[in-house]
Amino acid sequence: MGNLILVRHGESTGNRERTFGAEPHSLPLTELGYRQAREVAKRISTLFNPVHVIASYYLRAQETARVIAEALQLPLEIEPKLHEREVGVLKGQPYEAAHKTPGYDPKNHWSWAPEGGESFIDVMNRVAPIMDRVAKAYLGRDVVIVSHGGVMKALWAHVTGDWETTHTPPNCGIVLIEHSVVGYSLPQVIDNVASAEHEGG
Repeated sequence: MGNLILVRHGESTGNRERTFGAEPHSLPLTELGYRQAREVAKRISTLFNPVHVIASYYLRAQETARVIAEALQLPLEIEPKLHEREVGVLKGQPYEAAHKTPGYDPKNHWSWAPEGGESFIDVMNRVAPIMDRVAKAYLGRDVVIVSHGGVMKALWAHVTGDWETTHTPPNCGIVLIEHSVVGYSLPQVIDNVASAEHEGG
C-alpha cells in the first residue's frame, strides 16, 4: 500500500486578499505561506516516507513544493497540467464574484464554468489521469503532490465518485489517498496547518 499525500499550497497573496489573480500562475506565497510550507514539511516527515514530490507549475505551488522537497531531500517534478482551475472572466475579481455570476448554481456548482474558464468537472478530467499515472508509477510508495484547492476537490470527486462530499483543504492542508493494485481508498483529511479555508486555488 502506498500513499498519495495531497497538499494544498501555502497562503498566496490572492488568498490573503481573497481575490482571483489577474495572472494566477505568478501569484507568490506570503510570509505565512512559506511558514505553512515549512510546517507541513515537518508534518509529512513525521507521518510518511515519501520518495518524490510533484507540483503544479503555478508559482505558489512550486514554491511550497520546493520547501517540502528541500526539507525532505527529495527530487521535485513539475507537472504542467496540475494547475488550478481556469476562472476566465473572474480573473482579478474577489472570490464572492463567482456566486453572483449569471448561471451560477450553488446546488450544482461543480458543473458550472465561468465564461472562458473551467468547471470543476473539467478540472477533474484534466487532473485525474495525472493521479492515476502517478499511483501506477509509484505503486507501494509514498508521493507528495502539491497543487490547489480546486484540484484537490476534483481529485476527491474522482476517487469517491461524489461531488456532494468533496473537501477543499485550507492552505497546506493534507488529504491522504492510499493506493494499491486494487485502486484507491477513500480520502482522509490528515490535518489542517492553516485554520481558514479559502475558495480560490
